Amino acid sequence: METTRLIVILSLAVVGMMLWQAWERDYGQRASPPTTSAPEAGAVPELAAPVVPETPPAGPGAEIAPSLPEASPVAESAAPRITIETDVLRLEIGSRGAGIRRAELLHYPVSLEHPDEPFVLLNDSGPDFYVTQGGLLSRQPAPTDAVEFQNGEKLHRLPEKTDRLEVPFTWSEGGIAVRKIYELRRGSYEIGVRYEIDNGSAETWQGNSYSQIQRVDPGRAGRRVVYTYVGAVLSSPEERYQKIDFDQMRKQKLDQEITDGWAAMLQHYFVTALIPGDAAAAYRYYTIALPDERFVVGAVGPAITVAPGASGRMADRVYVGPKLQHVLRETAEGLDLTVDYGALWFIAKPLFWCLEQLRNITGNWGWAIVLVTVMLKLAFYHLSAAGYRSMANMRRVQPRLLAIRDRYKNDRARLNQAMMQIYKEEKINPFGGCLPIVIQIPVFIALYWVLLESVELRQSGFILWLHDLSTPDPYWVLPILMGITMFVQQRLNPAPMDPVQQKVMQIMPFAFTIFFGFFPSGLVLYWLVNNMLSIGQQWLITRSIERAAAGAEGKP
Repeated sequence: METTRLIVILSLAVVGMMLWQAWERDYGQRASPPTTSAPEAGAVPELAAPVVPETPPAGPGAEIAPSLPEASPVAESAAPRITIETDVLRLEIGSRGAGIRRAELLHYPVSLEHPDEPFVLLNDSGPDFYVTQGGLLSRQPAPTDAVEFQNGEKLHRLPEKTDRLEVPFTWSEGGIAVRKIYELRRGSYEIGVRYEIDNGSAETWQGNSYSQIQRVDPGRAGRRVVYTYVGAVLSSPEERYQKIDFDQMRKQKLDQEITDGWAAMLQHYFVTALIPGDAAAAYRYYTIALPDERFVVGAVGPAITVAPGASGRMADRVYVGPKLQHVLRETAEGLDLTVDYGALWFIAKPLFWCLEQLRNITGNWGWAIVLVTVMLKLAFYHLSAAGYRSMANMRRVQPRLLAIRDRYKNDRARLNQAMMQIYKEEKINPFGGCLPIVIQIPVFIALYWVLLESVELRQSGFILWLHDLSTPDPYWVLPILMGITMFVQQRLNPAPMDPVQQKVMQIMPFAFTIFFGFFPSGLVLYWLVNNMLSIGQQWLITRSIERAAAGAEGKP
């Protein structure tokens, strides 16, 4: 009996340990970053253009191997900006470099309290510096992200009944004319970036396109209440999801050639990804740590050659938006892996699929969680029943166990031997009562990450006061109800014989009430419904066993 209780406590401790590790990653001590000079007040750091190497190409058609970007403490440019707006995105493009300086996600409010204020994913002002940049690299004249582009209009809006919008930016020098064209589509967070080169010079032009994401490490100030990964990701056919966090970038630069890959910057619910225009071409991927805690992940495309009087073209894609799994899956191979469910992804993915299907039927993520809980309970019904029968039998023989404990309280060996004899006579598995708890742990952890990582559940309500299942219950109603159900379950179970264990078990409902008060309310809803179903199942099994035992004793 004591061993059984110990196993139950250890099983619950596994959940606490894993969640504590996540908490430590979020709020624990982090290595001090390298000391850098602070920028002037109001100044916003930018990235200097990549430096073109002095070494010429090996021959006609050979690729240029450009140097990677270098740091340059340049204040925010006062150059004008151009706004591009579709039904889902509002972008601000700086004339300098024609990079995306700000991106607002129109269908994702920053909070339920401010439904008309869209979430800002990219931003070049304040402490959350986070932009995309790009340009061309060549020994001949070429526009990097440090040059000025021209565009005659301040606002470009996707017209109604039109599914596609192109916004060109122009640059020319030394007979080389370049058009950098942004292509956006209705309902899409994928942005096409195309370069059209007209060579009006007398020499052959050769160069590469590059695109990169630059952001500041948000550190503790930018983290949410719960831990989710913030940093870079690199994908290749050999390893589709490789995390490269800011500490790794500080220690070592990445410089790797990959075919059919992509690079991205992740944060909670949202992603910015660089996707090659040609998956069959080899791209050079790199990371750089810059001053003022700025970090860059980027890609340099294959070189093209444009003869005098001819034209050339290069195209890439950028995804700026939410981690919608079905959209990411269609955008690039493995991009849906940015929805990181952790080690138990093989449980989490089917769970999310079930939740999504049930939500489509009910129209409510809360009821979908309730129905999934019922389905899981039915799936594990017989396994749970075996555990509850074991606990009911333990409760039935507890008076005999207590009598043995009093008899052999000074002889541990005789006590254990006598207890095992009772278990053998009554055909009781002392470890069987652990099953109802143990089988829930993987599902509990998997659902925890589903609720944290799935943007589909962000700001999704249930009933009454539960307006966002991805955040804690503001009034602690669900945690308190969950604590009550834990207390009821304990009353149905046989009490531990050890006084210390009795006190520990009595404290657990109160401790878990506080613990679950900081969990997403959707997760507490799952645990509450599961407890209620378990109470009903356990009560029926315990009652049937006690009736059977009473009937057997009444027979002559």
